[in-house]
Amino acid sequence: RYRGLTLVLTFLCYTSYHLSRKPISIVKSQLHPNCSALGPNPHNDSNSSTWCSWAPFDGDNYKELFGALDNAFLVAYAIGMFISGIFGERLPLRYYLSGGMVLSGVFTALFGFGYFWDIHVLWYFIIVQVCNGLVQTTGWPAVVACVGNWFGKGKRGLIMGIWNSHTSVGNILGSLIAGVWVSSAWGLSFVVPGIIIATVGIICFFFLVEYPEDVGCSPPLHHMASDEDDAGGVTCSEKDPETVSSNEGPLSISGRSSPDCSNSPKEPVEEPEAISFLGALQIPGVVEFSLCLLFAKLVSYTFLYWLPLYIVNVAHFSAKEAGDLSTLFDVGGILGGIFAGLISDYTGGRATTCCVMLVVAAPMLFLYNHVGQNGIGTSIAMLIVCGALVNGPYALITTAVSADLGTHESLKGNAKALSTVTAIIDGTGSIGAALGPLLAGLISPTGWNNVFYMLIAADVLACLLLSRVVVKEVRGWCGFIARKRGY
Repeated sequence: RYRGLTLVLTFLCYTSYHLSRKPISIVKSQLHPNCSALGPNPHNDSNSSTWCSWAPFDGDNYKELFGALDNAFLVAYAIGMFISGIFGERLPLRYYLSGGMVLSGVFTALFGFGYFWDIHVLWYFIIVQVCNGLVQTTGWPAVVACVGNWFGKGKRGLIMGIWNSHTSVGNILGSLIAGVWVSSAWGLSFVVPGIIIATVGIICFFFLVEYPEDVGCSPPLHHMASDEDDAGGVTCSEKDPETVSSNEGPLSISGRSSPDCSNSPKEPVEEPEAISFLGALQIPGVVEFSLCLLFAKLVSYTFLYWLPLYIVNVAHFSAKEAGDLSTLFDVGGILGGIFAGLISDYTGGRATTCCVMLVVAAPMLFLYNHVGQNGIGTSIAMLIVCGALVNGPYALITTAVSADLGTHESLKGNAKALSTVTAIIDGTGSIGAALGPLLAGLISPTGWNNVFYMLIAADVLACLLLSRVVVKEVRGWCGFIARKRGY
């Protein structure tokens, strides 16, 4: 029951985080719409082509300004993430997460208040985005640490793949909610999501359980029992029947996935020290997966922030129609995350699964740009396929891989590394998330084809950065097969 409650609450928490990030991509097309399609200028001034635009986004450089808005949030998020994991290991996760969600709601709503307060100063929106980016870093390290505290290695890829659908669910809900008011009062497209995330944060404060020990449960085993016995005397009466078939890969270590709960008092154990930043970097695989996520997240966040505007410009849909259609990319992301988790659990090859999906994603992005707008059916199919291939590796790295590395056997049972490792991986990825929309804003005036070439190059680089870990996994499989055959 407690594990289920933890999954549900953390799912709702991060759904609301992404729900509050999505409105900016929907509202962009309303801040600088096609005014000539709305009829003659009722104000009779000289600026007849942009009379319906929202200053300061009414100039010819509006794409660069949109890129600056995205970059303000994402650079602050990337910088804050490296610090956030350190605080997350040293502060109560429930307080840290809840406080961050309430503040995120405040800053999200403040962006929308710019509409009601008739604010036309760029720096107001930039400052709000920076503050929101900083406080939103409280979310990811905290929720991954909570889930990692409750679930062992056995089915972690599948469980976290399903759980990670909160990212896409949040994007979908954010698009739909923002679309309700985008054409009438776009300020509400931010105020309503701000209220939602703050409310979920308050619920989390009262009901989230951080550790199994807090409610009389034994922690799950992340590795073999012999490893855990050195980490505080935790015993295991049963093994998880659903373990990875091969334990030769760098991340394929079997263990129990269910904590045992009882009312008997627990022996007090010495609290381990939180791992240092440099210590976390020395965990095998952290650097490779972090750099891979930088480029994978660059692609994912470029779609997150620019896909609706791309659909408006290329397919000539309305702002609401483009926002609704863009949700199909996130539907594909849900399927891709589950598929990546399931396959990586079965094969024990997290890196290989990511690499294969990234390789296939590159030609799919090329095809979407060239034939994706030939018809509504083609567009729907291509969006779902591209969403699955782009977000599948991103979802796997930020969830199961982060939890695997944060409980790596080299830590000898020290669970005080989950938030730090998660923050390093996601923080490095967030650098790419900041670069992607910025580059899209700079490149898009030269043509959307060039934007897609940039995304394809990023996918290829993400794949190459995992090559060493992939080789290690393949060698592990070959050795396992050789031993099975008696060589």
